Amino acid sequence: MKTAKTIKHKLSGQTMSGADMVLQVLADEGVDTIFGYSGGAILPTYDAIFRYNASPTRQRDIRLIVPANEQGAGFMAAGYSRASGRVGVSMVTSGPGATNSVTPIRDCMADSIPTVLISGQVPRQAIGSDAFQEAPVFNLMSACSKHMFLVSRPEELEATVRTAFEIARSGRPGPVVIDVPKDVQNWVGEFKGEGLLHFRGYETRMARLRASRLTKSECAEFFRLLESSERPLIYAGGGVINGNAALELRAFVNRFHVPVVTTLMGIGGMDTTSEYSLHMLGMHGTAYANYSVEDCDFLITVGARFDDRVAGKVPEFAPKAKYIVHLDIDAAEIGKVKGVHWSHVGDLRQALSDLTEAGKNFQKDFTPWLKYVHHLKRKHALNYERNSDLIQPQYVIECLNEITRGEAIVTTGVGQHQMWAAQYFDFHRPRSFLTSGSMGTMGFGLPAAIGAQVACPDRPVIDIDGDGSLRMNLGELETLTTYNIPVKVVLLNNLGDGMVRQWQALYFGDRFSGSDKSLHKKDFIKAAEADGFEFAQRLTEPGEVKKTLTQLVAQKGPAFLEVMIDPNAHVYPMVGPGMGYKDMVTGKYITPREKAAEKAEAEIDMTKIPDLF
Repeated sequence: MKTAKTIKHKLSGQTMSGADMVLQVLADEGVDTIFGYSGGAILPTYDAIFRYNASPTRQRDIRLIVPANEQGAGFMAAGYSRASGRVGVSMVTSGPGATNSVTPIRDCMADSIPTVLISGQVPRQAIGSDAFQEAPVFNLMSACSKHMFLVSRPEELEATVRTAFEIARSGRPGPVVIDVPKDVQNWVGEFKGEGLLHFRGYETRMARLRASRLTKSECAEFFRLLESSERPLIYAGGGVINGNAALELRAFVNRFHVPVVTTLMGIGGMDTTSEYSLHMLGMHGTAYANYSVEDCDFLITVGARFDDRVAGKVPEFAPKAKYIVHLDIDAAEIGKVKGVHWSHVGDLRQALSDLTEAGKNFQKDFTPWLKYVHHLKRKHALNYERNSDLIQPQYVIECLNEITRGEAIVTTGVGQHQMWAAQYFDFHRPRSFLTSGSMGTMGFGLPAAIGAQVACPDRPVIDIDGDGSLRMNLGELETLTTYNIPVKVVLLNNLGDGMVRQWQALYFGDRFSGSDKSLHKKDFIKAAEADGFEFAQRLTEPGEVKKTLTQLVAQKGPAFLEVMIDPNAHVYPMVGPGMGYKDMVTGKYITPREKAAEKAEAEIDMTKIPDLF
């Protein structure tokens, strides 16, 4: 019986252009959508898309979504990948097309998102001559991507494209860029239908990762540490999502009854409504999550990297933890920021499964600790001004959450609205909260929502955006209506760059330099109507919030709602830059842990806490 490796590609041996080879490899990789903007240096490959879709022998149509800007194309590919787990693809021309793509490539690298960007380049003989629309793409993208290819040998083009996908999705995922000179696209040669480029060091590392398994002694040591703990806590990051390890994490949690905090990128790894979920930790994490980190005595780090928005003042992060352990796909993250006592580098799904199996006979009752964190959760719950005459943004999110019941895919821009969405939405499934984490790129939300909706057409997709972020890629509103993509855009308009203004209010004496947009003339409703939105409304009355949101979500096609929110609403809790969790500010409406009571609460006899389940 023949295996898949011995079956020759049906087009093997045929003669075709480099551009046609690119399309055929994309089809072989299962690509169903390309997000991109054409131009002179990439025209041969765009022509190949048209011809491929007209071919009677095609495997499937490859949909082409044309954005308003190449940055939008990159974020659409990212949204597609984040929502589906598959490699997202964008395609742009040389020069400004490529340079407009630098930000989404760096954004994907920072958040470990597998995408492939194919950029056109001037012909090989013109490279370095300052030709029309030439840019040093290799130099720019090498510093921003997981890997960068400049195809100088046409006979390697086919294998290069195939290898790009392998690199993008293997190990710690990331973006790969292929710069293809125009003459290489026009070159004609033999299609082989197989083959990869070989990188010995990378292949060795990947083979080691695939073979990495926890040994019996390593598992025994882990459970020795867990046995010595009374207050264990799991700190789960984006690696749980990117590694498709959410089910294994939940099985581990349900077996050993250990509560979980997640990073911004890890939201959805645990069902946020689970009794074990303490939601997000960090600079704007829930107070009870941060207090749990303060009080735990054993920190189990899974697919997270102790970044500055989480660890803050590193020496004071998890100060009572006698032991810290770390599971991650990337050896470079182990001990990079915070020292650990036990670690494992390998596939998270496999590692969590191995630990769950190894601990099948482990018996320890953490009920007192669970009662304690539930006590924290009740006492220090999220809250906000509920009696204002102005629309509070948290209330908008609460109402949307009630309507969508935790089943929507939510994207965001960057700023206050991003944090409110992270705090007040429920997420039952992974890959449901899509946001620019490490790069914090304004303008991410709308194009990412387009990509997510294309990847997941049967799920509701909502872009929660701010007026500053939405302006960045406002042209993509037209993309929604052009392709009738049913994304619902909710603009929380506070007439300014809210997060910057919050920092200026707290740390710069209310000097709102460059952040007050109250004098701007943008009428977002007219803009949406001009782009063809049938549902484009502005909401100003608190009493109309629920009804209007219900109408928005029920709209069949794309819909746009601008909500004029309290411009002075702040995001709380907040841990200031360079500060520890003990310095967390909770604002007026979230109950803080008083300094005098902090020591007593942290040392409370957990066995005497009444049953709070």
